[in-house]
Amino acid sequence: MQAAPSIQKLLDELERLPGIGPKSAQRIAYYILNTSTDAALELSRAIEDVKSTVSFCTVCFNYAQEAVCEICASEKRDHSLICVVSEPRDIPPIERTGVFDGVYHVLGGALSPMEGIGPEELRIKELMARLADEDIEEVVIATDPNIEGETTAAYLARLISPLGITVTRPASGLPVGGDLEFADEVTLGRAIEERRPVR
Repeated sequence: MQAAPSIQKLLDELERLPGIGPKSAQRIAYYILNTSTDAALELSRAIEDVKSTVSFCTVCFNYAQEAVCEICASEKRDHSLICVVSEPRDIPPIERTGVFDGVYHVLGGALSPMEGIGPEELRIKELMARLADEDIEEVVIATDPNIEGETTAAYLARLISPLGITVTRPASGLPVGGDLEFADEVTLGRAIEERRPVR
């Protein structure tokens, strides 16, 4: 039996979310239907609020509610140390380790010629501008330890090393082919602390 049009529309929209298949979409939709109107509207308002108030930091391209994110604005952070990540979602796992006190730069992806993602599609030009304008001593390239991440790290190292800036990569311990966002804090923290130079 076909679901009511409004339920079907909700199911269709939920299925568009990453990692949500038909069964998960059904579970979420029925949760929304069975919860109180206030709770459902609160979820709706939270989505609307995040879309209208959150944008990209003008310095590092992390998510921010102001022009500059809290990390870039903080005087307690070491602004001579930049950690380069692929996506904003890679920052919270590193922050949770408590071992990194520098700032970040979000590329907006990783090099992937097969998917048509070259240097021009990433925020590499903006990174290089930061390295030219700011007094940077070290760049930690914390892209995922997979083919795209390693390719991106090698490409960036070739660009940055001639500037006389130390380029490092998190140490081993991260699973090859894994994603930073799924790494446990102890392993990720140790990898950041024991980062190694990129040659």
